[in-house]
Amino acid sequence: MKIWGVVDNSILHREGPMQKGFLAIIVLWILAGGSVQAQSGRLANRNKAGLYVTRLDQVLRLQDDEVDLATAALIASEHWSGIVPGRRYLEQLDAMALEIRARVVEQRHRMNHHAIPIINNYLFNELGYSTISHADDPNDLFLHSVMDGRRGYCLSLSVLYLALAERLGLPVYGVVVPGHFFVRYESGRIRFNIETTSGGATPPDNHYLQKFNVPNNGQHTLYMKNLTKRQSLGCFFNNLGNVYNDIGDIDTAQVALERAVEINPSLSESRANLGNIYLEKGRPEDAIRQYRAALEMNPNDPKTHNNLGNGYMELDHHSFAVASYRQSLALDPNFVDAYRNLALVFTRTKHYANALSELRQAAALEPENADIYNHMGDLYLRLKQYQNAITYFQKALRFKRDSADAYSGLAQCYRQLGQTSNEIQAYKNALAIKPNLLVAVVNLGNAYFGRKDFNSAVQYYLRAIELRPDDPWIHYNLGSAYSNASDFTEAILAYRQALKIDPDMGEAHHGLAYGLYMLKQYDLAWEHISLAQRLGAEVSAEHVEAIRSQLK
Repeated sequence: MKIWGVVDNSILHREGPMQKGFLAIIVLWILAGGSVQAQSGRLANRNKAGLYVTRLDQVLRLQDDEVDLATAALIASEHWSGIVPGRRYLEQLDAMALEIRARVVEQRHRMNHHAIPIINNYLFNELGYSTISHADDPNDLFLHSVMDGRRGYCLSLSVLYLALAERLGLPVYGVVVPGHFFVRYESGRIRFNIETTSGGATPPDNHYLQKFNVPNNGQHTLYMKNLTKRQSLGCFFNNLGNVYNDIGDIDTAQVALERAVEINPSLSESRANLGNIYLEKGRPEDAIRQYRAALEMNPNDPKTHNNLGNGYMELDHHSFAVASYRQSLALDPNFVDAYRNLALVFTRTKHYANALSELRQAAALEPENADIYNHMGDLYLRLKQYQNAITYFQKALRFKRDSADAYSGLAQCYRQLGQTSNEIQAYKNALAIKPNLLVAVVNLGNAYFGRKDFNSAVQYYLRAIELRPDDPWIHYNLGSAYSNASDFTEAILAYRQALKIDPDMGEAHHGLAYGLYMLKQYDLAWEHISLAQRLGAEVSAEHVEAIRSQLK
């Protein structure tokens, strides 16, 4: 699939008459006593090759000093966010930059660090650009959306800031730390950070190092370094991929994150996030490669160690999974998901006592988490400690009344305790929440079968077949219910359907033989009971003799 389309051609041809907004600024400047030369339209980014590209791959072939960040960002807008008139936003940015430059001149400053407070006042006080705390809408990431709504989050506000600084010729750079993006002014001995989510505040480096747990192996990462424009674009695509993943569009997320890794191979977040996409799409080997690359750059990230364990689990590499989860907990002893994932490993390997130990620690951290108690109930059920299992399933329901899994677990306990009425009610409660829960439908049929209510059993088996038509055992159970209800014609049909799915199902041959015998089709009955014996099914000697005695 071709990813990068051609943008609106209006973004490309920027020669020609100046727009009315520019002329208005010039007129105002002249009336204020300024000179036309001081306020001309010649911004610092004029004539850059990056102003005339149409696709991102063209952007990435440019030298970094030829890239125009705003043009590149608007190419992304035009592809990812529908039809965007790119030229209009570029002209608006130019007008904003000219306005800032006019104010710098008016205050008799040079175009250097003295311009930063002027930019901050103009953007955050006069124009009212504000911060979005949670980036849960992809549109909030795009430059055009930030300019339309005058709101954004750390990276999207920073892209706007960088685009203006580029037009003014200011040495301002993007800077990334785990989970955050800001900008920095640096020229000679003058160097300070600019926080776009706090009105242009200037926190010291230590603020970011401590708040965002920046790894100390800086030589292997991009963290806290002045980024190139290409690298800033890579951070944009990383965040875009995250938001698309959050809204469930994992195909688009994969495209964005693969682009992010291509641009910024040394940004650990891009690697880890792409690993998450690969894992979700059933590509654990690819996911593990990305997680390992991320951990080489940021070895102290507990979430990536946890996700690496998930990758190993998909491949049934249990010892590697345990080691990864343990490392995750060594870095963050309060990471509940890592305890729960350890419990899943131990459950899968039948180390139930170890699994319970991990879940107790998880429950201590999240005492109202119903899923933890469901898992504990399941473990006690496997250990045949049915009263303990009931206790934990009921505890799960205390915190999550609509837990179909908890009701299903209770039903299984009641079955083992011979409490059929409670079993049936628990399964019905589960189905009221999740009508297509197959295990509940099948086991309700089994419960009614055990009660010799074969007509009710038939109804639930038929319902189960609608949910899972290719399961031979459900057809077999249906045949047995019909047979016990003395409806041998329907029983034969059900058994034949089971054998159509699995011709070597000895039990179905046996049931079919009995039905045929009852309908006096003795030759066919003998054929199928003989097959049942050869296939190792448990066959009643009485049935064999009864059929044999009817043969001519």
